[in-house]
Amino acid sequence: MNDFVAMILLAIIQGLSEWFPISSSGHLVLFSRILGFENSVPFDVTLHFGTLMAVFVYFGKDIVMIVEDLLRGKWKTENAKLGFLLIIATIPAAVIGFTFRRIFEASFESLWIVAFGFAITSIILFISSLDFGKNLKKIPNYNDAWVIGFSQAAAILPGISRSGATISSGLLRGLDSKSAMKFSFLMAIPAIFGASILEIGNSTLPSAFIIPTIVSFIVGMLTIHILLKFVGDSKKNLRWFAIYEIVLAVALMIYLIFS
Repeated sequence: MNDFVAMILLAIIQGLSEWFPISSSGHLVLFSRILGFENSVPFDVTLHFGTLMAVFVYFGKDIVMIVEDLLRGKWKTENAKLGFLLIIATIPAAVIGFTFRRIFEASFESLWIVAFGFAITSIILFISSLDFGKNLKKIPNYNDAWVIGFSQAAAILPGISRSGATISSGLLRGLDSKSAMKFSFLMAIPAIFGASILEIGNSTLPSAFIIPTIVSFIVGMLTIHILLKFVGDSKKNLRWFAIYEIVLAVALMIYLIFS
């Protein structure tokens, strides 16, 4: 397949799978193999940058208010508290990801790990869709932030959805659906930005990546809007993603067994 077409298809997949709770890393690994495209760290980072910009645009007002209150020392406001919680929730992934970086990088070479990751994501999504109690909290507390943060760290493995793990953790900690999703999306900013800096540094990215990055941005914007509406109306809708993930996991495992 033509490399440009493959890059556009992967950009669409990234835009969908970064925010839908189905694992962008797992889908990029899988579909790169299917399309016969030799993915690279710079290309992967640029696609993630596109979806990261979608969060900045979609939640721009919230981000500005959080930063303003933190910089002005208004630390008792809800925005400032949310900012501190986001910092706390970022720590586990930053520490674990950096410490075991080589191990995580090697895991991306195994489709078996991807398949098991999809299965784990399915189980997490199904459990979080159940009614264990009222989901009324609009903002997590500090214990919630640590729990959600460690779930994000687990999602460094390919196949385990970052958004799926963090949204599910938020729901299980009593957050309402839209608040759990908002916190998950905002958590992505330091996580993706930090990973991008770590991988790319001062390297110059090829101009051929510009259009795929724009595509992942546009698709990412649409995906965020759809998910907030679809799951925001009822967390039970997470079961549809759970079904998709387990079907994909089983299909991939069957392929790997007989290939």
